Parts: sequence; C-alpha cells; structure tokens
Amino acid sequence: MVSLVGILVLSACGDADSGSAVTSPEGTPTSPPTSLTISVDLGDGSAAQEWTLTCDPPGGSHPQPEAACAALTDIDPTMFDPVPPNQACTQIFGGPETATVSGTWNGDAVDAAFARNNGCEIARWEAAVEVLGAGAATASST
Repeated sequence: MVSLVGILVLSACGDADSGSAVTSPEGTPTSPPTSLTISVDLGDGSAAQEWTLTCDPPGGSHPQPEAACAALTDIDPTMFDPVPPNQACTQIFGGPETATVSGTWNGDAVDAAFARNNGCEIARWEAAVEVLGAGAATASST
C-alpha cells in the first residue's frame, strides 16, 4: 500500500520547466500564461502605438488578438532573442520603425526589441508582424 502511494505521489510530480500545459481549477489543461505589452513606434514623429495582448482566450487592446495569438503558436521562440553581435546581416534599411515586446509568453519572460535597420532585423520584424500589430509598420512603409 505504501509503495502504491509513493508511486502516485511521484507520478504527480513533473518538470516545472517543461513548458507543458497547466491544469485549470476545473481540471482541464490550459496553456501557460501569455500576457504581453507591445509598443510600436513608426518613426514618423507620431506617438508610439501601445497594445496589450493576452492569449487563452485572446484579448487585450491589440487590434487583432486572435491573429496575434495564432501567430505566437507558430513562432520560433528565438524570434524574441536579439540578433547575435557577430551575425552577418545585409546592410539594407527597411524603415525607421521600432518596437518592443515585454511580458510573459508561454509562461516565460519576454523583453525584446525590434527594428528594421538591416536584413536580420527586417527578418525578425516580418516573423513577428502579426504580434507587432497586424502589420502596423509595414502599412506605413508602403
């Protein structure tokens, strides 16, 4: 009897850093929390646009929270990492836009900065465009 209790207790223990689903009070699996603040400066002298985004369920002041949350499920987690300092990037200017994303994504802390000042940064911007506000900056550069 004691060994059965020990097995049950050990099987209930999991890896807290696994990023797996969390159980709600009702016992149904839910995703780890996502709560982001997104700020986009178009670089045109206008005030920066700022939104909040939560997922599960999608919400906040983001212009398209459903699309942004869907994009986050497919995004490469390294997209929030800065471009390594020794990375070779094409020297092409994509526009004056900058953005920051901070908060939590899948339960992990996020503090990322985006720009469009070289090929590597443009690629990161394009990968995150839905999260950054459904193409707010690319609309200004067309």
